[in-house]
Amino acid sequence: MQTAAQGAGASDRLYDRIGRFLDDHRLSPDPAHYAFVHAILTDPNGSLARAVEALIDGGVRLHRDDIARLGGPADAARPAPASTPRPPVARKIAPPPEATQSDALAEQTQNQVETFAAVIRAIQAGTSEFGADLARNAAVISRGESIGLATLAQLTGEMLERVDAAENQMKQATAEAESLREKLAEARATARRDPLTGLANRLAFNEALVHCFQAGHDCHLALCDVDRFKRINDELGHAVGDRVLHSIGAILAEEGKGHIVCRHGGEEFAILMHGLSNAEATALIDRARDSVRERRMRVRETGEPVGEITFSAGITAFRPGDTQETLFARADLLLYRAKNEGRDRALSDG
Repeated sequence: MQTAAQGAGASDRLYDRIGRFLDDHRLSPDPAHYAFVHAILTDPNGSLARAVEALIDGGVRLHRDDIARLGGPADAARPAPASTPRPPVARKIAPPPEATQSDALAEQTQNQVETFAAVIRAIQAGTSEFGADLARNAAVISRGESIGLATLAQLTGEMLERVDAAENQMKQATAEAESLREKLAEARATARRDPLTGLANRLAFNEALVHCFQAGHDCHLALCDVDRFKRINDELGHAVGDRVLHSIGAILAEEGKGHIVCRHGGEEFAILMHGLSNAEATALIDRARDSVRERRMRVRETGEPVGEITFSAGITAFRPGDTQETLFARADLLLYRAKNEGRDRALSDG
């Protein structure tokens, strides 16, 4: 019999799977989309799930129009604007990132918080006790009662000891606070880094995107998708595929130094370039494509060549009135065209 804890765990896993599916297919997390994906994942052998599997076979992204044709919820089938054709760019649903490093950092930070709290409680207790002693002795003096030199010396010694103890506790609290600040800064950086490639993740990329919108200066977005990546995973295994992505990420980071390079999901990367003309932005991506194509990768364990690796890209400049949705829609459409026109190319609307 399934326990309540097991049931809750299964529900959490299903929730995570639904979220990853929506994210990988760029479907908004509204109730209609959620219900559609829930129906697929909870009945994987059903006719709806089989139809979706056939449609996305090869890594094609599911679109709202597809949901409408498959008889999905009406709210999920809102048509895209006529000026934005469906761009079924090849992509593979990526496994959830390993959280070992993040979990360890979270545990360290929690321990640091608890230690800091314990030090503060000790300081508060010592201060309270010290205050009570002072009040008690002040009352004795105010009543005019005589205090012998020995008693006065004892009280003075106790007060000095408490002051010294309080100073040491404050030093410890200051050291703990500094350590905690460093851990929190590290946690913040980790939360914005892709664990596989070390590049910025979507959270960091979206924050940079907001700054670009606010600054209003020249910015370009490039969406880059590895060509025929499914072949690598199918023929050579996911471990090799991960190393290929890591290598491509390093090349993009090197060529895009000074700009924001992000692993946007699966085998797709996004680059946010600022201060470049259309020609300069396209040239940067072309240099990266050349570097990736010329890199001769081999399977570490066998020495077998991976084969030629290429990627396609769509590049678009920020326009007045742009939103994140309109910006990505243009770049996605250009990427789709680059794939259709033979792959291993970058198309720009500039």
